[in-house]
Amino acid sequence: MPPESRDFSLERTQVLPGSPEETFAFFGRARNLEGITPGWLRFRLVEAPAELERGSILRYRLRIFGLPIRWKTEIVDWRPPRSFVDVQLSGPYPLWVHTHRFTPVEGGVEVYDHVRYRVPGGPLAPRIQKRFVGPWLDEIFDYRADRLAERLAVSSRRAGTSISNEVSGV
Repeated sequence: MPPESRDFSLERTQVLPGSPEETFAFFGRARNLEGITPGWLRFRLVEAPAELERGSILRYRLRIFGLPIRWKTEIVDWRPPRSFVDVQLSGPYPLWVHTHRFTPVEGGVEVYDHVRYRVPGGPLAPRIQKRFVGPWLDEIFDYRADRLAERLAVSSRRAGTSISNEVSGV
C-alpha cells in the first residue's frame, strides 16, 4: 500500500450513567454535536434534520489554523439504540468513517467510538498525523468525553469515565 493511502484509527471507550436508549437519543439530536465539540474549532452545524436517521445529511463549518473548512457527512447505518455510522462525503480528510456503539454495562452504558481516517499530505501524511492530526483528535475526543460525562450524568455527582485511546496505522 502506498504511504499516501495509509489509514489510521482512533478508538475510545467511555462508560456513562444511563441506558443505551437515553444515550442514543442524545446522539440522535444533531444539535447536541456543537456542545460536545471544542470551541477552538469554531464548529457550527449548518444543516441537519432535527432527528437523525439512516440517510441523514449533515453539513458543518469549522476552522483549522484560521482557515474555513466545510464538512459534509451522511449517516450510512442507523441501528437504534445500539449503533450508527457516519461517513464524510466531503471535508478535511480523504477518508473518515466514524462508528458509534452503545452497549449496556454494569452501572450504565459503554460509549464506543471507532474512527477510521486518512490524513492528507501524500507521503508526508504519517508525519502530519503524528505532529498535528493525532494530537488534535486526542484533544477533541478528550473534550467530548468530559462534555458527555457532564451532560449525560443522571445525578449531581460527576460521572466516572473510563477512557482508552488508541491511534494506529491500519
